[in-house]
Amino acid sequence: MAYAFTTVSSKGQLVIPKEIRDLLKIEPGTRIGILVEENRIVLQPVNRRLVDQLCGITAGGPSMADELIAERRAEERRRDEVLGM
Repeated sequence: MAYAFTTVSSKGQLVIPKEIRDLLKIEPGTRIGILVEENRIVLQPVNRRLVDQLCGITAGGPSMADELIAERRAEERRRDEVLGM
């Protein structure tokens, strides 16, 4: 189990220490889910590993993986439109 300390800035921001980023393969642009459990804050990188864990949790409707893929495709289409592609 990894454990590290960081400080919240005046803007409410914090830096995830490099050892933790490396361990969890958090790269620039990685989305982070925030969960409050009683008096704790749990940060969860939204990456392929989390998507694989969540696939199939809910019955019916699009899976989280489907929603993430659709969101990524929409972002790519918007970028292509801006670049005139």
